[in-house]
Amino acid sequence: MSLPSPAADQAYMNVSALEAGSLRVPLQIVVAGSSPTDAVRNPSLAFLLRHSKSGHQVVFDLGIRRDIFSLPPAVQRRIQHFDFQPEVPQDVAESLKAGGTQPEQIDTVVVSHLHWDHIGDPEPFKNATFVVGEQCKEILATGYPVTEDAGFSSTAIPIERTRFLSELDMNSFIGPYSNAIDYFGDGSMYIVDAPGHIGGHVNILARTSAEGSWILLGGDSAGDFRLITGEKEIGHYTDVNGCFRCIHANKELALENIERIKGLLSNSKVQVLIAHDVVWYEDNRGGPAFYPGIIPAKA
Repeated sequence: MSLPSPAADQAYMNVSALEAGSLRVPLQIVVAGSSPTDAVRNPSLAFLLRHSKSGHQVVFDLGIRRDIFSLPPAVQRRIQHFDFQPEVPQDVAESLKAGGTQPEQIDTVVVSHLHWDHIGDPEPFKNATFVVGEQCKEILATGYPVTEDAGFSSTAIPIERTRFLSELDMNSFIGPYSNAIDYFGDGSMYIVDAPGHIGGHVNILARTSAEGSWILLGGDSAGDFRLITGEKEIGHYTDVNGCFRCIHANKELALENIERIKGLLSNSKVQVLIAHDVVWYEDNRGGPAFYPGIIPAKA
């Protein structure tokens, strides 16, 4: 699980958390053995990453959009079925503005995957290139309204400004990941293939100091941090059609991905943040880890 040592005058990313809404999650969907009445209000975190040398600005995920009724009908039914109760006091664009950055200044938006609580509202990011995993191309092509009952929107992201990362793009090895792209070519930020949750799911592994600190932004690799530590196991649920399902499209691949993250945790200079980490959120909300502040690098 070793990660590359820093080069001389190593570039890195300053990483800040962004408020991006929250949703009420029935815990049995995520964690095995939970009571049907257990629920937790989880954040849907997004992040701003700023390149230490070029000033290039990257947003990872866009959280929840305020206009839920603009989502596909099947998604609205899912939100109602599980009583997710989404709340968006401040969306990603507003979080950036509150810290002094306009959405139009963002160069790149990396979307971990195309679920409704991660795609947010792309409209304010008029000058950004969107970056997603290659499998997202098929999901978008068959999304609503092309397919009436699709659980994804065909207009979730601006396709004309989207880069779909292919296997040829993701041809670098980094730590436990065999499919990654060194996005800036200087070892400062890697986009890594993180399969299992749904098609095209990617994470970001970024340096957070010139001395060798790192952060993994894990998206929906796990819905609860205790799944990564091994304290809990993945839950299952009954969907809107009465089918018994796992929250991950491919549970076996998801477990393999979680094992890779567990390996990273053994490195004292690596911290891991998942989108719905309510414990981290409650410990840090309103504090210096949120933009315009910076998440401290692990020493």
